[in-house]
Amino acid sequence: MKTVSLKAGAGGLDLGFSNAGFNVIWANEYDRDIWKTYEKNHPNTKLDKRSITQIPNEDVPDCDGIIGGPPCQSWSEAGSMRGIEDNRGQLFFEFIRLLEAKQPYFFLAENVSGMLLLRHKEALDNIKNHFRNAGIGYDLHFKMLNAKDFKVPQDRKRVFFIGFRSDLKIDFKFPKGFKEIIPLSKAIGDLADNVLSAKNGKNANNGNCSIPNHEFMDGSFSSIFMSRNRVRSWDEVSFTIQAGARHAPLHPQAPKMKFIEQNKREFVRGKENLYRRLSVRECARIQTFPDNFIFHYDNISAGYKMIGNAVPVRLAYYIAKEIKQSLSERIIDNKDLEKTKSEKQLVHHGDTN
Repeated sequence: MKTVSLKAGAGGLDLGFSNAGFNVIWANEYDRDIWKTYEKNHPNTKLDKRSITQIPNEDVPDCDGIIGGPPCQSWSEAGSMRGIEDNRGQLFFEFIRLLEAKQPYFFLAENVSGMLLLRHKEALDNIKNHFRNAGIGYDLHFKMLNAKDFKVPQDRKRVFFIGFRSDLKIDFKFPKGFKEIIPLSKAIGDLADNVLSAKNGKNANNGNCSIPNHEFMDGSFSSIFMSRNRVRSWDEVSFTIQAGARHAPLHPQAPKMKFIEQNKREFVRGKENLYRRLSVRECARIQTFPDNFIFHYDNISAGYKMIGNAVPVRLAYYIAKEIKQSLSERIIDNKDLEKTKSEKQLVHHGDTN
């Protein structure tokens, strides 16, 4: 099934969908620090490097699905109905614009779990209505999932909005999680050696890493970072991999940080040398990127950012499998769906007589 990816980032979501049998034919990413990584790892996908606001509908290919994750600020601005005037909110409405123009069988949009807080209820309801009323209409399903329940070695809660065109009448069910938990020992235990510190604390070692991207940001830790424990043990899953290099979790070789008082922790004395940030490759492993997926950057912060903003590949795969199964059951039984889609597109755009 032909799929389009918006705000693709490094393409964790895209890789998961590809592994499930989808054909990601076109992607959009405006951040130049990501372009080389995406193109090297997704050679069969056309990458449009323009801002989504500058891409007309006709430049986006017709597709069966649209996937992506508008930035979290755009969701909050759109939900509070400030999106038209606010550039951040505009990005959410660009997703809706292309959804209305292409009217694919399905869409998937991902965002942070904080949007489910009670204080965001009105905004969330507005966002749901935007999705439901896009184009000819979509049946909306949404749920918060924790990546650790899908064989991803990290606590990572995210909300997924999945919509199917209303004429398909699909009763979608989110995938069930697994009992098996993947600990850090299994995910990164073999990477304990051969790690390099970034040059001058922040610059890539380029070809000097014996394991690609196995390098970590060095340097001091902020008082905010030291306000709570940042170490998970080998038999646990990782903390959430974040987009900021300075907020990367610490390696499990170190003992858990010592409590001093509220909002203050210290490294265990005599063990200070064991405390280092997880490397870029270790973070990629925890996000379930394969080792042959190479991240390209000059400043190591760009590597951490790409990985931290990605949807874990394995989680994306299990969601994509359920979407594909739901669609295959309906589309095979509805040979007139393409005709119906074309007719309704004409009605929506006011081109019928």
